[in-house]
Amino acid sequence: MIDKFKEKSGTVVEGHIKIFDPETQKVFVSKRNAIHYENMSIALAESISNSGNGFIYSMSFGNGGTSVDPTGIITYLTPNSTGTNASLYNQTFDKIVDDRSVNNTDPFRNKTEVRHVSGTNYTDVLVTCLLDYGEPAGQDAFDTSTNADSLYVFDELGLKSWSTSDNPMLLTHVIFHPVQKSLNRLIQIDYTVRVQSLSGISGV
Repeated sequence: MIDKFKEKSGTVVEGHIKIFDPETQKVFVSKRNAIHYENMSIALAESISNSGNGFIYSMSFGNGGTSVDPTGIITYLTPNSTGTNASLYNQTFDKIVDDRSVNNTDPFRNKTEVRHVSGTNYTDVLVTCLLDYGEPAGQDAFDTSTNADSLYVFDELGLKSWSTSDNPMLLTHVIFHPVQKSLNRLIQIDYTVRVQSLSGISGV
């Protein structure tokens, strides 16, 4: 017997990143990301159950997502989106984007916002992260590096959740062509995570 009261719709999560210089407005990367659905399901359940875990806490950066051959051809690895212990291929930097955290040194420019338009079937979480001129420490003075394996030539990033057990989960992972962070440039990341009903999907 079919249960006529059974919910026939569902929920999907998708995301998009924009990496750009907020002063010149030059866009370095604009693309969709991979969602780690197992970890995201855990995070959403932990968040709505008020367990103290699961919410977006940090943005992690790495340089292990691509390889560049001598002719300049870029090979992209597959984003890590399976296994609860998934991580970036080679994380080299991490920044807190939870603007309620006492460990966030600049909550006005590194923050999360919930955006919803009444009557629509989706809600966006906009995560903003700014890498200022002086960070990370140890970066090159100019964006002229020819070494794609340099610590701060980023080609992957992801959002991680807060965990009281000091074991944050990777919620999203995106791999892109190498982008260098150097002393002479600001880099801002606008990371949109959209949670929406499967009925009437609207792309982010």
